[in-house]
Amino acid sequence: MKMTGRCWMTALGLTLMTAACTVQDVPQSDEPTEEVVRIRRDRTPITEFTPQELERTVDNLVNAINQSGLEPIRMVVLLKQLSSFFEPIATGANRAMGELEAVGNVLGPTTPGGTEDGMATQNLQNQQIANAIEDGADGVGVSPFDAANEASINDAVNAGLHVVTFDTDLKDSKRTLYVGALQYKAGVRAAQALLDANLGNPKFGALPPPPGTVVVHGAASTQWYDGVQRTNGVLDEFGKLGYTVVLSQAYFVNGQEFDVGVLTDVIKNADPPVVGMIGVFNISYRCVMAAEAAGKPDIPIITFDFDPKTAEFMQKGRIKATVVQRQYYEGYLVPYILYGIEKIGLDATKKILAPLMLDEHQMPDEHRVNIGVDVVPWDKFDKYTEFLDQIGSIQ
Repeated sequence: MKMTGRCWMTALGLTLMTAACTVQDVPQSDEPTEEVVRIRRDRTPITEFTPQELERTVDNLVNAINQSGLEPIRMVVLLKQLSSFFEPIATGANRAMGELEAVGNVLGPTTPGGTEDGMATQNLQNQQIANAIEDGADGVGVSPFDAANEASINDAVNAGLHVVTFDTDLKDSKRTLYVGALQYKAGVRAAQALLDANLGNPKFGALPPPPGTVVVHGAASTQWYDGVQRTNGVLDEFGKLGYTVVLSQAYFVNGQEFDVGVLTDVIKNADPPVVGMIGVFNISYRCVMAAEAAGKPDIPIITFDFDPKTAEFMQKGRIKATVVQRQYYEGYLVPYILYGIEKIGLDATKKILAPLMLDEHQMPDEHRVNIGVDVVPWDKFDKYTEFLDQIGSIQ
């Protein structure tokens, strides 16, 4: 139907050129033409926090898709949960799916999965992937928990689905692409944020020069690859500068903050004394609580993400900056990539994404789309929240 309509319009144009007749003289077809449906993006406001390269890349992908018109596909986007950190991801994914007129849903538990029910939420995600295969989906976007979801991802790929991971990667699975921050690079950026803070010694930013101890609230276990990569980025950056670095394990247990006590003891017993702290997870506002409990409220602290408690401490100037993972864009980009792979092909999609597909050393990366991070200083908290509000991404 669409091809017939386009051919008919071409023939009409040639008739007008060669016969030099009026429109009324041209024989009319009884078959109606079908209008080509094109994507219409909502424009993102331009602020100091708008990721310009990312926006241009999405526009280029939209333009390529629009060359042949929009033909909705079936997809599902699976989150670890629908609340807290993942709310902006859900917002972005739903918006993109609406613009693409995609058939499908954004799914996830409404409550966080702690250690007591983690297996149940992993099993739920595996079942959702199995359902997508059975329902004939074209693509799946998934934020996997860990290797427990690898077999299901491989099953989807083996069944012919395109699979894009985000937030957490499973690099050893058969997933097509990963979308998110490059975690080692994000850790390095967090370390630089502490060093570059507008305080203290000009050479070392917020920190006095070594000797001094930097406490890292991060991942000591090797089970969480991305968490370890982010942690290692921080450790390596400070280690090479000559600081003593102490790693304190972050504990994700619902309703419990006993790692505050562990951090407090680390601060009290550190030799040389603690001169700075970095927490690499959304619960790392606990560094502030520990510093205050240890009687060291002036220790400069950098955190990750935009938890409400993190925001509270930023407004008080207790957290000097937080590193935000651009969750909205993470969710927004996944449906567009799934659509691009299905309709214009993987190679063409990757060519358009090339400006974002660079590894930690700025070399081409075949499998990861780096959306970068935002470093938000405490004194720009209000401006950043205004930007998040403009894109509907407030957590």
